[in-house]
Order: sequence, then C-alpha cells, then structure tokens
Amino acid sequence: MLFRRKKKSGPVKVDDRLTHIAFILDGNGRWAKKRGMPREYGHSEGAQTFKRIVRYCGDIGIKVVTVYAFSTENWSRPKGEVDRIISLLDEYIAGAERELDENKIRYTFLGDKSVFAPGMVERMTRLEEISAHYELRLNIALNYGARAEIVHACRELAESGEEITEESLSSKLYTAGCPDPDLIVRTANERRLSNFLLWQAAYSELYFTPTLWPDMRPEDVDEAVADFYARERRFGGVTSK
Repeated sequence: MLFRRKKKSGPVKVDDRLTHIAFILDGNGRWAKKRGMPREYGHSEGAQTFKRIVRYCGDIGIKVVTVYAFSTENWSRPKGEVDRIISLLDEYIAGAERELDENKIRYTFLGDKSVFAPGMVERMTRLEEISAHYELRLNIALNYGARAEIVHACRELAESGEEITEESLSSKLYTAGCPDPDLIVRTANERRLSNFLLWQAAYSELYFTPTLWPDMRPEDVDEAVADFYARERRFGGVTSK
C-alpha cells in the first residue's frame, strides 16, 4: 500500500514485469463538488481523463489496461447521475469505433451487459469484434461485480460438468485469456477494492493516491509505476534479500 505525494521524475517505460495495470476510477463527484458543480460534470471530466490515461499507458508499453467504469452497486446512485454515466459510456463506445484506426485498441467489456439497451449492447459487441486484432487491450468493467463474476463462472462450470479447478474457473471469468493485474491503482484517497477483480487480484500490487480521478495525469501514472518497480513481488515465497 502506498500513500505518497507526486514527484515529477519523467516518463517511464515498462518491461514484462508490468503487463497489466487496473484502475478504480474514484472521485468524480467530489471533484465536481469542490468546484460547485453537479456530480454529472465530474463524470464528464473523468471521461476525458480516462481517454488520456489509457492512451498514455499504451505509450509507455502497458499491454493491458482495465478500468472499473460502472459497478453493479452503482445503480443505487441518483437516477440522473446514473443516466449521465451510461450516456457517457455509450458516447465513448461510439467514438471508439470511429477512432479505431487512430487509437489501435482492443476493447473488451467485463460484466453483465444484458441490463443495457439493445443498441448499446450491439455497439459493445461490434467494437469487441472489429478491434480484436489490436495489441493494446482495454477492459472496461460495466455493470461489473467480482462476486457476481465468480458466481457466474461457477454456474458455467456446473452446467458444463467440468472439473472445478483454479484454471477451469479462471477460464469462465469475464477476463478469461487475460493476465491478472500486476498493479491496481485507486484514486481519491480510498483504500479498498470495492468488489473489483477479487479473484484476479490475489497477488496484485495495490497503489492508493489522494488524487481525484479527473485530476489524474501521466506523471501520476509514472509515480505508480515507479513505486511498483521499487517493490519485491514474492507471490507467497520468501524475500531474496
């Protein structure tokens, strides 16, 4: 766990020790409130930050980025706020298809898509299909909850009659075929996973920053990455020092 102020040390380049970085996007509402604006305004600004940070992760060599965009619990928020978040997500999906050749991102949507409007589901499915050949993978968790994901995977195994092992269960998760996150970054001074990638995060490094998501900048990513490389990952073993 880290809680450190930003230091500008220049952009970093990653190697194969850091393949997958995941973000819990927190603080949009607080960012807007500090400016006397409605929470929906914070989500609009957060959407722009999302585009900027994903692009930067690709620039420094990250192969997989996962973002916690909308959880199964987020439906309990005020309807106006929920409607704005869903609208922003739908706008992003439409824009991602138009800019596919420019961004060169492979899109995957994690979660139960059945609750969304048919048109939005069609756009998600199409975007996944036409972007499948790109190298940088972006997982967008929508209507996602890790407990629900694990239950879904167990039901799939039970129906198939397959033996239940760690490998077979992993193959039924929404993230099947994707490496587990090496680093999970959460913004806005919160220090919990909030039902995000609970199975996949077994040995992830966790990084917490007080920066509100709309204020997240490339140098904040640099600091998180630099801290990751300063750690020794033992995966349950003993230190080599």
